[in-house]
Formats: sequence, structure tokens, C-alpha cells
Amino acid sequence: MAAARVILVTGCSSGIGRATALEASGRGHRVFASARHLADLTDLGRPTGLSTLRIDVTDAESIRAAVAEIRRLAGRLDALVNNAGFAQYGAAEEVTAEQWRAQFDANLFGTIEMTRAALPLMRESGGGTIVMVSSVGGRLVVPFAAPYCASKHALEAVADALRVEVGSFGIRTVVVEPGPIESRFDERARERVAPLLSRPGPYRELYVGAERAMNGDFQRGKRPAAAVARVILDAIESRRPRARYRVTPMAKALIPLSRLLPSRWIDGLMRRSLGIPRPGAR
Repeated sequence: MAAARVILVTGCSSGIGRATALEASGRGHRVFASARHLADLTDLGRPTGLSTLRIDVTDAESIRAAVAEIRRLAGRLDALVNNAGFAQYGAAEEVTAEQWRAQFDANLFGTIEMTRAALPLMRESGGGTIVMVSSVGGRLVVPFAAPYCASKHALEAVADALRVEVGSFGIRTVVVEPGPIESRFDERARERVAPLLSRPGPYRELYVGAERAMNGDFQRGKRPAAAVARVILDAIESRRPRARYRVTPMAKALIPLSRLLPSRWIDGLMRRSLGIPRPGAR
């Protein structure tokens, strides 16, 4: 059995974050589960070794206060799971500047701020593991999800730099690219897509195909959030974790394929999935 570690997980109100907190607690680790609203975590205080914290990754003060509380209560931090985030959908042209900024504030800048706050305590603890929860979209761009994919591409770049920069301190950096997962993340994504279907403009018909793909092709091989949680904890407990982990069949197949096929083939696959006519065919 792996030695008990002190683990902080962000975005635990549902889905991968919640499943990871419960998996870590079940394996005997000291867990700090966090979310923007503590009310979303009331039922997570029951398992032994699990504490809850308020962290809004877009609020630097809440991040600093949470790390200070971990220092006070546990005296160390061995792993940080950067999971908090959301998906902004829409054609790149129609997503507003404010929406673009909100996407990057949550998925990228908030994660960077969380990591910067945690690193000094991890160094004092003698090392540890940073887990960046990315996406298939972090390696393969999905049309009408440019803000989300761009934020995850940037997150993966940060992880690649960190892996070398903090490696000499005994801190490992791991990226997890789950693929389609059963969680409220999909629910919230559909809520964001719904207004697009009635929005007048040049993309209106194309949004219908995008919604169909979201409920069809892009959901094939869906796995429960607990499957991702097990991968995350295996990486944290591993003596030599891999740089990247992929969970679902879609992630394992599409990401390598996207590196082998010409861009025009990938574009064609996306057009077929989304029901988009070929250039000049409209």
C-alpha cells in the first residue's frame, strides 16, 4: 500500500474532482477537496481523512488562504490535482471577448495561480506531484469549442515546461487527458450550447450539427469519472509516473491519430462528425 500523502484537489463539486477526492480518501490519503462554493461539498466531509476548502481559482486570495490552511492543518502538501474549469462553446467569431477571457481565467490563469501558490509548500515537503487535468481537446481541436481547446492546449504547454523546471526539486508534473466522461460537466456544456441553437446568424445551422455530435460521436466510449480518478491516484502513487495519461478509448485512439494524419484529413473527420459541408459546397 502506498504511503499516505496530503493531496489537494480543485473543482470537487462534481465529476472528476469529486471522484478523485473520494478515491484518494478511500486509499488512505489526507485529502483537501475544494470548490467555489462550500455548500457543494457538504456531503464530502464524512469520509475519514477528507477536509473541504473554498477555492475559486479565479480569486487569488481564496487560493492563498486555502494553501495557508493546508500548511496549518497538515504541515505539508504532496500532490495537487488541478481539475477546476469549464467549457465555453461557440464559433470563435461569436464568442465574446469577455467569454474568451473568462475561459482562460478559469482553465489556464487560475490553474497557474493555484500551482504557483502550492509549489513553495511542495518544495518544503521534499517533492510531490502536480496533476493537470486536460482533455482530448488539449491535443486535438474540436470546432465550436475553440476557447476550451485553446485553454487546454496552453495548459499542456505549461505542464511541459513545469515538468523540467520543477523536476530537480523532486516535483513531478503529469497531464491526464480523459476523453468523454459521465459527469455534470456535460450537462453544463449542453446548457451553454442551448442558447446557440436559437441565435440568429451565419452559424445557426452548423450549431445544430455540433449539438448532434456532442450527443453522439463525441460521447462514444464514455467512462465514469471514477475511472479517471483511479488513473490520477495511480499517477500520484507511482514512483515514476508517465508524462501523460489517456483514459477512454477515444482519447487513446484520437490523440495519436491526430499526430499521424494530415490536417486536411482531420478537418474532414470533423466536418463529417459535425455535419458541416465541404468548403465551397454551401
